[in-house]
Amino acid sequence: MIETLRTTMERESSRVVRLPRPDVPPAGRRYLLITPCRNEAAHLRTTLDTTLAQTIPPARWVIVDDGSTDETPHILAEYAAKHDVIRVVTRGDRGKRAVGPGVIEAFYEGLRTENLDDYDYVCKYDADLEMPPRYFERAMERMESEPHLGNLSGKMMERQPDGSLKTFFMGDENAIGAIKFYRVPCFREIGGFVREVAWDGIDGHLCRMHGWIAASIDDPEMRFVHLRPMGSSQGDILVGRRRWGRGKYFMGSAWYYVLAASVFRMKDRPRVRGGVEILRGYLKSAWDRDQRYDNPRYLKYLRRFELFQLVVGKKYGVRIVNRRIRRRPPRLLDAANP
Repeated sequence: MIETLRTTMERESSRVVRLPRPDVPPAGRRYLLITPCRNEAAHLRTTLDTTLAQTIPPARWVIVDDGSTDETPHILAEYAAKHDVIRVVTRGDRGKRAVGPGVIEAFYEGLRTENLDDYDYVCKYDADLEMPPRYFERAMERMESEPHLGNLSGKMMERQPDGSLKTFFMGDENAIGAIKFYRVPCFREIGGFVREVAWDGIDGHLCRMHGWIAASIDDPEMRFVHLRPMGSSQGDILVGRRRWGRGKYFMGSAWYYVLAASVFRMKDRPRVRGGVEILRGYLKSAWDRDQRYDNPRYLKYLRRFELFQLVVGKKYGVRIVNRRIRRRPPRLLDAANP
């Protein structure tokens, strides 16, 4: 069974579509940050200061103010006046924070102001992060040394009530949603982000399906701090866990995979209850027959990938798929030689 699943996963990962020849060769290290934000006054200055202090700063930073009602607009105006790299895009007040589709709508409103042909990398980037100074330089070094790598993040730390930092557990198979750093060719090939909950899970599977590696890497120079508890930006943490479960339903995850994930997450705060809420969100969406991501090839790939992980283990399963991707010519060479 394991060999059959492995063979199928490798075959699906090898089905790639060649990209058109680019007009201009990769220019190097020009990266575009796009930050959707709403009411981030409590954390925004930290994000601005630690990003502007990067050893390699962004070529452009588009910050989309998604209808903030706190001091966020004033802080953005202050920094934009001092730093030409920052461009602020203002949206109307929708009345509430809208994670998932709302965040991605704001992201694309910012992206519309730029031409991706002018950049080597594009990053969806949150406004509540504390960044180490070499984060983006190190990310690009990683990309340059691994031509198959299309989507990358470091590992996320969360500040505990006593002030200490704790690593937020996440798998190695995708960049975390707070900071999605993409090669532009990879971002284009997967079709960008889906405008729905679970956009930050679907994209990693699409990367592998198209022959790219998606990863988060535990590099000491790429450990960043998330300044609020993960999943608490719209409601409390339990609301976030239920939303996570609804996202798993939308993205097409099988019930047995979500059950295993829910049990695993019971060790995280809030202990037990958090895992229960993930399962509750998934089952409610199933009961209500909510919409699911309509991409038959992706769904087939996802279900086999999840089953493969359950059979052989998550880390080992990802390692096997990535090893297969590395055996082929890098996608960048495919793009240059159609």
